[in-house]
Amino acid sequence: MFDFGKWTSALNELLLGVMPEWAAITIECVLIAVALLAAYSLLAIFYIFYERKLCAWFQCRLGPMRVGPWGLLQVFADVIKILIKEIISIKNTDKFLFRLAPFIVIVSSMTMFACLPWGNGLQIIDYNIGIFFILAASSIGVLGILLAGWSSNNKYTLIGAMRSGAQMVSYEISLGLAIITIVLFAGTMNINELVWAQNDGWFLFRGHIPAIIAFLIYIVAATAETNRGPFDLPEAEHELVAGYHTEYSGISYGFYYLAEYLNLFIVSGIASLMFLGGWMPFHVPGWDAFNNIMDYIPSIVWFLGKAFFISFVIIWFKWTFPRVRIDQLLAFEWKYLMPLSLVNLVLMAVFVALGWHF
Repeated sequence: MFDFGKWTSALNELLLGVMPEWAAITIECVLIAVALLAAYSLLAIFYIFYERKLCAWFQCRLGPMRVGPWGLLQVFADVIKILIKEIISIKNTDKFLFRLAPFIVIVSSMTMFACLPWGNGLQIIDYNIGIFFILAASSIGVLGILLAGWSSNNKYTLIGAMRSGAQMVSYEISLGLAIITIVLFAGTMNINELVWAQNDGWFLFRGHIPAIIAFLIYIVAATAETNRGPFDLPEAEHELVAGYHTEYSGISYGFYYLAEYLNLFIVSGIASLMFLGGWMPFHVPGWDAFNNIMDYIPSIVWFLGKAFFISFVIIWFKWTFPRVRIDQLLAFEWKYLMPLSLVNLVLMAVFVALGWHF
């Protein structure tokens, strides 16, 4: 399996050989930031096109086809349109908080994005409590949504923000419990160690029944956490126009649009990390020839393939199930999903203590 760490180590040694350490670190930070922004933007563009085509496929139509071959340039046209649109100044708003809110959402999303292990040796942040750090960073985004709804001085945006806040805070519990269930099984919060622990089999298959239950809980909670259908109550067009970002325009609206699609990729990437081995190839203990063939596939391909598959499932939910009511949404979490998550956590503890896993 190729180790991308060789490239990064070689670049670090090259820079240290021609300049002081502080200058080398500065250049490396700039290169990482540029790479992150480029990956962030390109993935957002891909996901917009990806969902449009999947939606069209589910509904037996073609989707965007006019701009470029097979509609490939439609997303780029939309991006340019958002960038050149005027940012409209709304009266009677808290202007500082109104402008700050999109940046809080983007910072939260970018911080989680930087924690994802893209491949063998392709990881920016690797703390010994990496999973805890991701959960902490994810909780910041709801502040930007609440500030957007309140500072806009609009009843629709305020209702949308309150719905989103209640929904995200509620489903964070089940999502966190599903992740803790796998952390309990793995015995570590370190992201790199979580991936390497799945060298002999992904946790979804090795963790027995509790791992499968945790995976299903995570998918449902992640769908609600990203405000996607059928849990898109904060943006219910027939009730709230556009929800908490109704008053935003131009690039400010673009930030929310960008974060929405990248959060879909982030929760999918975390699911692949926790349940499907992250960038680790599919290995079967004892099948050395098969495992060697799997190792020839680049680790970044494994990670992106798994993340895109999870995203496909979440998008499938959106275009299959009708939108639920807000009371049904919260009742489902507090009455069913959270108790099931707690029981499953205890069940995993029993399985680990008794060794009832693969």
